[in-house]
Amino acid sequence: MASESRQPRLAVLIDADSASAQIVDGLFEEIARLGEASIRRIYGDFSSSRSTAWADTLSRHAIIPQQQFAYTAGKNASDITLVIDARDLLHSGRFDGFCLVSSDSDFTRLASRIREQGKDVFGFGEQKTPASFRQACRKFIDTGNLMPGALADKSNTNSPTKPLQSVVDATRIIKEVIAQIETEDGWVNLGELGSRLAARASDFDPRNYGFRKLSDLVRAMNAFETDHPEGGHIRIRIKPSPRSRSKALAPAQG
Repeated sequence: MASESRQPRLAVLIDADSASAQIVDGLFEEIARLGEASIRRIYGDFSSSRSTAWADTLSRHAIIPQQQFAYTAGKNASDITLVIDARDLLHSGRFDGFCLVSSDSDFTRLASRIREQGKDVFGFGEQKTPASFRQACRKFIDTGNLMPGALADKSNTNSPTKPLQSVVDATRIIKEVIAQIETEDGWVNLGELGSRLAARASDFDPRNYGFRKLSDLVRAMNAFETDHPEGGHIRIRIKPSPRSRSKALAPAQG
């Protein structure tokens, strides 16, 4: 009998010094969509007030704390220990990917090294996270989207949720990606568009613009047309300009 397929095994490594404990519930909900959090470790000096907020969440999510005392000011022993553990776990060959939870650009080389070994890296950090670390990951998730209440539906006008980035930026990126996909009629499958966007920008996420899904985001824009054939997949294309539309509808001159 064939063995049951299992989700990708992931090692979750959290930098307590640069991640807020408020994201923990949303963090593991997000990770559950990516695979199985087989190892859950957090690194920090838990005798420090900066890390004590994590104490109440550790047992609830089975996170193993890795205590690192700050013996020397300006030296981050936690970061060094996280990198050493990540390398050991990588060479064990037991994991399909890593979740690095930090806003620190110092982990850029670690993320790149893991991907060089053919493993996926999913980064989780604040909006201020440097682009070098974001792009070193296969996918980067802004932890602002994981805060309590952050997933409130944007269509609810009473929602206090605000988009993290301008929709103008999303429009530009989507147009550029659609232009790179060769089609006869300009229509692009939304699933393919999502895959191309992820490859183009690891930190592209509809939630950054205040929407739960890519389909909700493109429908809210005035730059695209969507089509959902019965029994088919959602398609999208760049909306023709009024001038080109009128030209296409004009009768042929005899």
